[in-house]
Amino acid sequence: MVTAADTADLRRTVLRGGRPVALDGDDQPAFHIGVYDGDVLLATGNVRVSPAPWAPAEPAWRLRGMATAEGQRGRGVGAQVLDALVDHCRAEGGGVLWCHARTPAQRFYERAGLVTRGEPWDDGDPVMGPHVVMWRRL
Repeated sequence: MVTAADTADLRRTVLRGGRPVALDGDDQPAFHIGVYDGDVLLATGNVRVSPAPWAPAEPAWRLRGMATAEGQRGRGVGAQVLDALVDHCRAEGGGVLWCHARTPAQRFYERAGLVTRGEPWDDGDPVMGPHVVMWRRL
């Protein structure tokens, strides 16, 4: 396990275009994972207990902050992060895993068993790009 602070630079680089912005949710309890090559963080992600908007009474985990360094994508490090997060959620009681996935990453999540719920949306931030809700049972 790593901390939010350990992964903030990679998440800002990959997910926020390098902008020095606050990262939503970093002040909330979460379980963070990182894959390293020596001291270099290659990929990260985190989960936190958070009900799915469509099933507020069901146990659920929200997946956030999935980020893989440029040059490392397609090499399996992101899948290692996601697998470890799924294992953690299952060990802590399972339920539903859900996220707001960037549409270019949709196939990555589909390979891990997540399915789309609803239509994509774009919040107007060109760095963030369009998203879609994805989920799976654990």
